[in-house]
Amino acid sequence: MQTLTVARKTLTLLSESRTEILDITKQVRDIVLSANVKEGMLLINSLHTTCALFVNEFQGALVEDLTNLLSRLVKERNGYRHDDPRYSDCERGNAHAHLRATLLGRSVAVGISGGELSLGRFQSVIFAELDGPRQRTVDVQIMGV
Repeated sequence: MQTLTVARKTLTLLSESRTEILDITKQVRDIVLSANVKEGMLLINSLHTTCALFVNEFQGALVEDLTNLLSRLVKERNGYRHDDPRYSDCERGNAHAHLRATLLGRSVAVGISGGELSLGRFQSVIFAELDGPRQRTVDVQIMGV
């Protein structure tokens, strides 16, 4: 009989720009390898409301396209109530970052098979900083055998 392993690790990320897209696949893969789980599930969860996690190809032109798309869909300083002191106590003026994070999502679930992340050839685990530069915390949980 195999015993279920449950492991949790916190990943700390430091962004250097207001908007920054980072490939965190290697850090996540290292956590999976240290948990010694061969078959299971991985949940990666942002502990913040102005950053996001998703799976996609990490390629320079595509990252630039994504950044441009977010800028067009959700403009900065666009009269958002969250940025207005009459309606909100937020002093960062970051409503756009909250809205962009909502579009991208805050967590990713990835299977573990044969001790490796079940990702396609061009897939990466991507972290999007949308209100930096800041220190961010990502929670990584693993369950499996």
